[in-house]
Amino acid sequence: MTVAVTLEAVSCVFTSGGLAVKAVDRVDLTIEGGEFFTLLGPSGSGKTTCLRMIGGFVLPTAGRILIGGEDMTLLPPYARPVNTVFQDYALFPHMNIRDNVAYGLMVQGVGKAERHHRADEMLELVRLSGVGERRPGQLSGGQRQRVALARALINRPQVLLLDEPLGALDLKLREQMQTELKALQRQLGITFLFITHDQHEALSMSDRIGVFNNGRLEQVGTPQAVYNTPFTRFVADFVGSANVFDGERARQIAGADSVMLRPERIRLGAPQGARASGAVLDAQYFGSFSRVRVDWAGTSVAVDLNPQLLPELPCAGQTVHLHWDADAVHALRGVAA
Repeated sequence: MTVAVTLEAVSCVFTSGGLAVKAVDRVDLTIEGGEFFTLLGPSGSGKTTCLRMIGGFVLPTAGRILIGGEDMTLLPPYARPVNTVFQDYALFPHMNIRDNVAYGLMVQGVGKAERHHRADEMLELVRLSGVGERRPGQLSGGQRQRVALARALINRPQVLLLDEPLGALDLKLREQMQTELKALQRQLGITFLFITHDQHEALSMSDRIGVFNNGRLEQVGTPQAVYNTPFTRFVADFVGSANVFDGERARQIAGADSVMLRPERIRLGAPQGARASGAVLDAQYFGSFSRVRVDWAGTSVAVDLNPQLLPELPCAGQTVHLHWDADAVHALRGVAA
């Protein structure tokens, strides 16, 4: 498999108020050709700066950026084989949809007939046939998102950069677009680099995920690996819900200094054989699951239950007994971050 993007010890330092702020700190990363790769992290973690450096909108302070094996570190955006879809879509309100999609071809000097033909092909690809004459203001948010995708894809970039493109959509539409984006990426075979702070987007769409924190990549792996075997406490807490135990409690559970136990891996059962017991602090119903918080000798433990198997939630103050399998406990490499 070919390599689409390589970052070699890439750093980016901004100066703010006379102080140097390291937005990205010596990041090494390889993204394979045809991969749907997601950079996941909270606001200010460095993921968007990383994307902007790959796109050429920000230059790195140190390190190299290679796209398709060629050094692009200092090249401007228009000289790189990438296109970007931004969160606000950035469509031209005075142009109709067909001309918005064909704008990149117009800049390249492609004739009107050819660029309109290719624009209509792209609109059909994103399931927007017949809207070419409309203006952006006449479309829904989901439709505008598809137009932005079509415009970014019409130049057939090697890599498509997506900077939180679903953030402005409501939940149902966002979930629909997640499915459509993944299917489109598979159909085209183009490398997608997707930026999000939404763990569910990252887990459901990605071939691999890179988790950012404080300008550093804390872990890179498949969604399953990042969720089930996080390296650090930060990754365990940020990707999904986790019970993290440190110190004596962790050593009591698994003989390690820091361990993670996912709430869905815990069961309520009889006192016999229970690994822990405690009083219920509160219980919440979320439809597909119910979450019960239990006070285990001063430590709050979250337990996720199938409401079909336990139709009546335990009451606050009720004593419950916690069970889990030994392989449900995962030792963490670090406690900090």
